[in-house]
Amino acid sequence: MKPAYSEQYKNLGLNVAYYRKLRGYTQEQLSEKLGIDRTHIGRIENANVGASLDIIFAVSKILEIPVNKIFEFRDYCNEVI
Repeated sequence: MKPAYSEQYKNLGLNVAYYRKLRGYTQEQLSEKLGIDRTHIGRIENANVGASLDIIFAVSKILEIPVNKIFEFRDYCNEVI
């Protein structure tokens, strides 16, 4: 993960968390559906690691959102779920 893209990774993680919560999934539930460890989802959401396209595509499918929505970054300061 390149430091130059840290803001994009942060926003990507916020989107994964946003849509996960919107669909009513816990990190544990989403990780089980993805076949990965719960801590990996947490690390993606907290921008500690990058996510492969395989994970992004799977998240999109499981959460029933178009892939491009994961990359539509918004201002989260006023968002409440």
